[in-house]
Order: sequence, then structure tokens, then C-alpha cells
Amino acid sequence: MSSSGTNETPLTELSFSVSGRIARPVAEVYEAVADPAQLSKYFTTGGARGRLEPGAEVSWDFHDFPGRFPVQVVEADPPRRLVIRWEAEGGMVGPDNTVTFEFEPIDDDARTLVTITESAWRADPEGARIAFGNCEGWTGMLAGMKVWLEHRITLREGFYA
Repeated sequence: MSSSGTNETPLTELSFSVSGRIARPVAEVYEAVADPAQLSKYFTTGGARGRLEPGAEVSWDFHDFPGRFPVQVVEADPPRRLVIRWEAEGGMVGPDNTVTFEFEPIDDDARTLVTITESAWRADPEGARIAFGNCEGWTGMLAGMKVWLEHRITLREGFYA
């Protein structure tokens, strides 16, 4: 029992969610994540290979983390949800972590609320370090996607390399 007199479940796994609103219809925003050509414009600085479709294994490359990252598509429900798994650099509960993209139309589909949730890190200093780093990365992805879709500006160009 904790000092407050309540039973607390020990923290065994770390996860986080980041959200942002993009002034484009939900189908257009979903497509910006699923389509490797668009994803390469604002997020995967080294390029994306393969469309995010159910059962697909695609790869992403980043200038700031050189080397291809294999990405397994677990679920694709256009235009509302994508679920992927990929291997992080360590600190995970299992071999892969899970990333869920949720797309919610708002303002009569004039805007889209995008929520990205990633989970599966150990609740220890190494797991926290990596989770915080990935949280920064997904927040950067949302910012990059917003300026790409709304203004066709590539925010990450020259940012990392």
C-alpha cells in the first residue's frame, strides 16, 4: 500500500500519445501517412519504401538514424486507423513496439485530429530515455505533416543532416 492508503499497480511498461490537428480532410491526412511518397516528403528523411497496407512489411530510413527500419503493418482501416510494429533500439518489454495512428474528422471533416500512441518500453531509465526520444520524433512528425499538408513546406529538410 502506498502512503496515500490506496493500492497502486506497479508501472511495468511505458507508453505515450501525441496529438495534433491538421486543416485537411481525414482521408487526405490518412493518405499522407499510408503513401510512401508523401511520408518521404515530411518524415522519413532517408525515404519510405512500401505502402502501409494490412500485412505489408515496409521500410523507413532517416538521416538522423541511418539504416533501414523494417515496419510491419498490423492493421489498416482507411481513413481512420493504422497500426504498425517496429523494432526500437532497445529498452523494450518485447521484441517490437506498437505504434497506433488514429485519424478523427473534426469540424465537418475540414480538419483532422491525429493521435499517435506508441508503447512497449520497460519502465526503467533506458526504456524512458528511448520512449522520450521517440515521443520527440512523433511530435516532429506531426509538425512536419501539418506544414506539408497545409503549406507544402518540408520542415525536416536540412534539420538532421
